[in-house]
Amino acid sequence: MDFSAALPVADVVAFNRPAIDWHAASPELILLGFGALLTLVDVIFLDRAKQYTAALAGIGLLVTMVPILTLANDMSETGPRVMFDGAYVIDEFSLIMKAIFILSGYVVILLSTNYIAEGDYWESEYYGLMLSAILGMVVMASSRDLISIFVAFELLSIPSYMLATWKKRSLESNEAGLKYYLMGVFASAIMLYGMSLLFGASGETILTKVNASLSSDPLTGESLSSSTPVLTLAVIFVIVGFAFKVSAAPFHNWAPDTYSGAPIPVTAFLAVASKIAGFVALVQLVFVGFYARADVFQPLMWILAAASMIIGNLIALRQTDIVRLMAYSGVAQAGFILAPLAVAGDVGDQALASIVSYLAIYAAMNLGAFAVILAAARKTGSTSIESMNGLFSYAPGLAVAMTIFMFALAGIPPLGGWFAKFQIFFAVVEQGGTWAIILGVLLAVNSVIALYYYASVARRIWADQAPDGDLTPIRIPPSLGAALVLTVVATLVFGFLPGAVSQFTDVGLIAGG
Repeated sequence: MDFSAALPVADVVAFNRPAIDWHAASPELILLGFGALLTLVDVIFLDRAKQYTAALAGIGLLVTMVPILTLANDMSETGPRVMFDGAYVIDEFSLIMKAIFILSGYVVILLSTNYIAEGDYWESEYYGLMLSAILGMVVMASSRDLISIFVAFELLSIPSYMLATWKKRSLESNEAGLKYYLMGVFASAIMLYGMSLLFGASGETILTKVNASLSSDPLTGESLSSSTPVLTLAVIFVIVGFAFKVSAAPFHNWAPDTYSGAPIPVTAFLAVASKIAGFVALVQLVFVGFYARADVFQPLMWILAAASMIIGNLIALRQTDIVRLMAYSGVAQAGFILAPLAVAGDVGDQALASIVSYLAIYAAMNLGAFAVILAAARKTGSTSIESMNGLFSYAPGLAVAMTIFMFALAGIPPLGGWFAKFQIFFAVVEQGGTWAIILGVLLAVNSVIALYYYASVARRIWADQAPDGDLTPIRIPPSLGAALVLTVVATLVFGFLPGAVSQFTDVGLIAGG
C-alpha cells in the first residue's frame, strides 16, 4: 500500500533525503568500509586475522587518499562542495587536513605493526579503533555545524580513550586511559554547555548562521558592537573544551601521564593526529563560527598561547623521560599554533595559512621523533632520556634522524621547523598592535628556551657514553624503517623547499567563513 498517496505534498517532500555528493563523501565511506572489513576479518578468521589486520588498515588509508587527490584535482573547476545546507563542506582546507590525517595515520600504522604484534596486545581491535578515530578526524575536517563537530569529536575521542589503555596488564596504562577519559568527559561537558548556549541564543547550529547571530541581535537585526554576556560565555566554553584536546595550558595536565602510560605508537597518534584534529575544530570555529566576535576569542587565544608556551617549555626543562619531555614540548608547540588565532580577526588569511603550514610540518617532525624513541626502546626497554645516551655509537642512522627532528622542532634552519615558526611569527607581528608585538617577543624567547632541551637530547646522543657500554646494533623492522624514511624526507623537504608546503597550505579563508 502506498501511504505517501494519502499524505499532503509538503509531508511527502519532507521524507526525501538530502542530496549527497558521493564523490565528496567517498573518503569517509571508504574508511567506514575498511573499518567494517577489519571487523568481519576478525570475526571470520579469529586468531589468524592478526596477520592481515595491519596490512588491511594501511591499505585502507592509502585507498582513502585516492578520492582526496581526485577531489583536490577537481577543486579548481568545481569549487567547494557543500552538503546538508552548509553543515558539511569539502574545500581546500578540509582536503589538506584530511590528507594530513590519513598520512599521519598511515605512519602510525607503520609504527604499530611490529610493536603491537610483538607485545601482549589485541591486534585486530587495535587497528579497527585506529581507523574509527581517523574517520572522526576526517569528518571533523569538513564539519561546519556544531552537531557534526561534536559527533566527529566523540568519534575520535572514544576510541582514543580505549587505545590509551591498550597495555593490558599495565597499571600505568590503565591510569593513563582513565585520566584521559575522565578529563575528556569533563571537557566534553563544558564544550556541550557552550554549544547549548550558542544554540539557545542563535537558534542555529550551522557555523555560518551562528556567526551571523553573533554579529547582530537575533530579535531586532541590529548590529552588535560588543558581545552579550551569554554569547561571551558560550564562546569561551566551546574554546575551552577544545583547548583540552590540543593540550593547551592550563588544560594540559592529562597529557604527560597519558603519553607516558600509553603504548608508544598510541602516544604518537595522540600527540600528532588527535592534537591536529582539535586544532582543525578550533580553526573552523574561529574562522567560520566566531569570526564576528574577535573581541571575545582573540584575548582568550592570546592567554592560552602565552600560557602554553611558557608552562610547556619551563616544565620540559626538568623532565627525565623523553616521552614526558615530548608531552610538554607538545604543550609548548600548541602555544605556537594558537598564537595566530590571537590575531586572526585582523590578519585572517595569513593566520590561517601559517597554522595549516605548521600543522603539516608538526606532524612530520613529531611522528619522526616518536619513531626514533620507539626504535631505541626496542633495545633499551626504557624511555628515559638517559637511555638515549650514546645512540650514535651503536645506531648512527637513528642518531642522525633524531638530531634532525630535535633541531627541526627547535626551528633551526634549514630543517622544516624553521619555516613553520617563521610563518607563525610573521602572521603574529603582521598585526602590528602592542599585544601582538608582545606575543611575538614571547614566541622568540620561548624558541630559545625550547632549543636548550632539544639540544640537550642531541648532546646526549652524540657526546655521552651508551648505557652499560652496550654497543649492540638495533634491529629496525621494515615498517618502522619506512616510517623513519618518510618523516625524515618530509622534514627535510619542508625545510629546504618551503614552497613545497606553502603551495598547498596557502588556502585563504575557509569556505563559508
